[in-house]
Amino acid sequence: MKIRFKRSILVLSFLGLATFVEAQAIGGLSNAMTIALATVVLLILLVAITLVGDTFLRVEAREIGADESKANYSIFPRLSEIFGTRRASHLLGKNVVDLKKGHDILLEGAAEKVIDTNFAAKTFAVRPRDFVGMSPIPKVVVEKGDEVKAGDVLFYDKKRPDIKYVAPVSGEIVDVTRAEKRAIDQVIILADKEQSYRAYNKPVLEELDRENLITFLMETGLWSFIRQRPFDVVADPGDNPKAIFVSTFDSAPLAPDMNFALKGREADFQMGLNVLGRLTDGKVHLGIDGRAKSNPAAIFTEATGVHKTWFNGPHPSGNVGIQIHHTDPINKGDVVWHMNPQDVAILGRLFNEGIFKPERVVAITGAELKQPRYVRVPMGASVENMLKDNIKGEDKIRVVSGDVLTGRQIGEKDYLGFFDDQLTVLFENDNYAMFGWLSPFAIVPSVSNTFPGAVLKEMEYRAETNTHGEHRALVVTGQYESVLPMDVYPQHLIKAILVNDFERMEGLGIYELAPEDVALCEFACTSKTEVQKILREGLETMREQG
Repeated sequence: MKIRFKRSILVLSFLGLATFVEAQAIGGLSNAMTIALATVVLLILLVAITLVGDTFLRVEAREIGADESKANYSIFPRLSEIFGTRRASHLLGKNVVDLKKGHDILLEGAAEKVIDTNFAAKTFAVRPRDFVGMSPIPKVVVEKGDEVKAGDVLFYDKKRPDIKYVAPVSGEIVDVTRAEKRAIDQVIILADKEQSYRAYNKPVLEELDRENLITFLMETGLWSFIRQRPFDVVADPGDNPKAIFVSTFDSAPLAPDMNFALKGREADFQMGLNVLGRLTDGKVHLGIDGRAKSNPAAIFTEATGVHKTWFNGPHPSGNVGIQIHHTDPINKGDVVWHMNPQDVAILGRLFNEGIFKPERVVAITGAELKQPRYVRVPMGASVENMLKDNIKGEDKIRVVSGDVLTGRQIGEKDYLGFFDDQLTVLFENDNYAMFGWLSPFAIVPSVSNTFPGAVLKEMEYRAETNTHGEHRALVVTGQYESVLPMDVYPQHLIKAILVNDFERMEGLGIYELAPEDVALCEFACTSKTEVQKILREGLETMREQG
């Protein structure tokens, strides 16, 4: 290598010298012209030597097996190194994934980081339809008037009877409501003032093999918190996932801050990670927030027994599906599991204290609230008291269990969803807007550069329900691809789902996606297409096909 490099320099030097001498021999040339010509020759020589040196440097890097995707083995800096975002000091030396695609929707009404200790919900509900793929009529083992303890079985899926769904609190079963076609809608519990818990022999994790651990988690109701990709359903205990993922932050609008929500739960969270580590032969991946100027909480950065990756970029960088795609992508036949970080702490508490206590810190958010706040409640809590005396004006409102992109509309006396840790209140705007989306001065959140938001990057908006346009024909615009940081073609995938083209659905990456991953595509869609609904239908079709 060194000999070839030296020979190249000698040849180039000889050619440059010969050119210079020839220039001197030409009669009639002025001294200025001679100097200019010599300067050009020297510059050409310098550039040639530099290019040759760069080429040999990169060849040498390949020969020794260096990974050029992770480091720059070149004399010249990459454009991303010159114009790219400068990382915060706490990210230096970390495993960081920089995401460029996406969009942050800034809304008014973020919850103040104070937990309202005066709040207490009276009734709670568990809804079978929160669990995708469950039989519409599961086997309910309780009746109206029964007394239950937290952790007692309420119902189970007839297709997978070993997985139990349990009571979040102790109290009286006040109703088992039904929906269309006699499907079970929800099991409602009036909570006791003093909670009692189903007793378990406090398990010793090290003494449990994987089979007995899975059996224990299914009996206690903790298994229902573990979900799997593909299909985004409750995990199949018969599978052995290639990896388990936990995203420690949520980048959705007004989402709860997990650093705050899990403050003081370090021991439970670490124990939960230890349990997950026993469920897979692969790695437990921890996705950590790389967007902030300071390091996230130590509960995440100092966790042990996990593979940590920092994600830097706009929403949906906090989605576990995006993190899976950039860390250990799902191919046909692969299965991965994932879990919410607050649920990991609930899992850890079961092993630390021997009780099932599914408490979450829930963010009550929205510009329509007098006091956006956090509350600590068991899952499935009634939202009635959360909203009582906390609505600002007389405008009509819409209550959403979850965030504005993926949440489900509920009534003001309804209940939080099983997996939800956020309640959002929106302005129910059914007013007609003159010229609709044609007005370039409309103050609305948008990914389009024709609206003021393209310039006012830090502006927060009042969330409302007006779609500013009607449903239109689905056309290929490239909007979906511009906000989805994955190597898939979502617009073509949606078309394949609409025509039931199974081969194209599979080839276009449907196994990697869940509805929450394409929620931003739906927000950006000019055609007002219900992208999440269509994707869910496609996933169910593929799951039924086996």
